[in-house]
Amino acid sequence: MEDKKKNQEKEIKQEEVKEETCETVSEKEDNKIEELQKQVEEYKDKWMRNVAEFDNYKKRNAKLWQDAFNEGISSVITKVLPIGDSLDRACNMGLDEKTEEGIKGLIKKFNEALKSIGIEEINPIGEPFDPTISEALMQVEKAEGETVDTVKQVFEKGYKLNDKIIRYAKVSVIK
Repeated sequence: MEDKKKNQEKEIKQEEVKEETCETVSEKEDNKIEELQKQVEEYKDKWMRNVAEFDNYKKRNAKLWQDAFNEGISSVITKVLPIGDSLDRACNMGLDEKTEEGIKGLIKKFNEALKSIGIEEINPIGEPFDPTISEALMQVEKAEGETVDTVKQVFEKGYKLNDKIIRYAKVSVIK
């Protein structure tokens, strides 16, 4: 009988050890799962940050390319604008009809070429003087019916590209 009792106690101890072992293994697995979930969240967060950073990089790069392109256009156009100015002066010299007609045709093509690449002419005649688009070369006396601080005459046309001034209009202002 004692053997039987000892066997029963031994079996009970073995079951207790098995339960403890199962609980320990289960806790270890739970800890491992939590650890892996934390790693997954960490990797997911890093991935999302990298995706956002790459999108920002692409946007910055596209803006840099566009700015460089516009700078190139501005640089070339500033060298070509004096040709347009010369054509305007030639047209106003009082030439014969056919010559004047030919020069006006050239001016029209010149202006169309500027518009096709996004260049806009600044013509502030009759508008209030705005130093952000015009440069005042002189002031003239006010005549009857004219308003003070308005642009009376444009000596040299101004031009802009996408709201960036390429060349300021040179004007006279009524004082």
